[in-house]
Amino acid sequence: MDTQAYSTWLEVDLGAIKHNINEIKKMTGTKVMAVIKANGYGHGVLEVAKAAAEAGADWCGVARMEEALNLRKSGITSKIMVLGYTPPVLIPEAIRHQIHVAIYDLQMAKAYAAFAKEASKPLKAHLKVETGMGRLGMDMALVPDFLAEYADNEFIDIDGIFTHFASADEPDAAMTNRQLSRFKSLLEDLRKADLCPEMVHAANSAAVLNYPEGYFDMVRPGIAIFGLDPSPESKLPDSFRPALTWKARLTSVRMLPPEHGVSYGSVYVTSKEERIGVIPVGYGDGFRRVPKQQVLLHGKMVDVVGRVCMDQCMLQLDKVPEASPGDEVVLFGEQGGKEITVADLAARWGIVNYEVVCGLADRLPRLYHES
Repeated sequence: MDTQAYSTWLEVDLGAIKHNINEIKKMTGTKVMAVIKANGYGHGVLEVAKAAAEAGADWCGVARMEEALNLRKSGITSKIMVLGYTPPVLIPEAIRHQIHVAIYDLQMAKAYAAFAKEASKPLKAHLKVETGMGRLGMDMALVPDFLAEYADNEFIDIDGIFTHFASADEPDAAMTNRQLSRFKSLLEDLRKADLCPEMVHAANSAAVLNYPEGYFDMVRPGIAIFGLDPSPESKLPDSFRPALTWKARLTSVRMLPPEHGVSYGSVYVTSKEERIGVIPVGYGDGFRRVPKQQVLLHGKMVDVVGRVCMDQCMLQLDKVPEASPGDEVVLFGEQGGKEITVADLAARWGIVNYEVVCGLADRLPRLYHES
């Protein structure tokens, strides 16, 4: 991989993504919806969508219609579902581009049906059910009558039903078990009344690991396909591989005298003559303005000193006398037998790993390869 033209960049291993999806397929024995919202969790949605299809994922899941339309306009032919809200005015576009939407409200269904009249084919939709997440979903008591009303509707074809788990990544299983019990009871009632849609799905990445009884007809992994743990308490098997590395180029090395301030506000002041380096990475790239961070250089952990700027930050290089401009620095990933993980960065920043990768700026070049 030729990286000489880049000052900072992301390396995305599409082979790891394909491998992880195949691990999930072997684990579950079900269809897979690869959830690739938020620019493929920061990995780059178009290349991730192609890799997911090549790995045998049956569907791609996104949060918004804009994401779905972008995939279609870029040539992605997989089944696509918008898991969140779709503005009614975009329903003709959903039909035109064969995109499934989520329905979770009676008024929403009526609005969608009205806009679907403009198209020559019915809208494809999955009904989302509220089982305990408290976010989006139809009250379970309304579901049977709703499905009966729309069973033969000429404008909306409801061919799936789903829910979402609130706590599948947490050690206490009580909440997820309650949600599963409620959902299964509803499905049983619907089947008895011959009202159950063809496709049933519920399991996110954490449920793929922890709740086989929630697999149903399809699973919806997101974070796991990128080789990242759903939570510190819900770890992926060792067979999964992280797909993302963040690197930068050392752009300056200089000696600063004692009592010299470094970066804005001079919150770091040299205590002696110190060797200070610069990398072209800052909070404008998604590297947060948090103190006491480290990066890898020549296989050694070196400290980030001074405040992180929008586009740059400084390194204390006394441990690495051989460092020189042009050297490769790793912000997360492996170098010289050592590793900084996305989870390490998340812990330092006081957030979850989802936020780290989803917060990586669009301006960061994404370079793709397969291992």
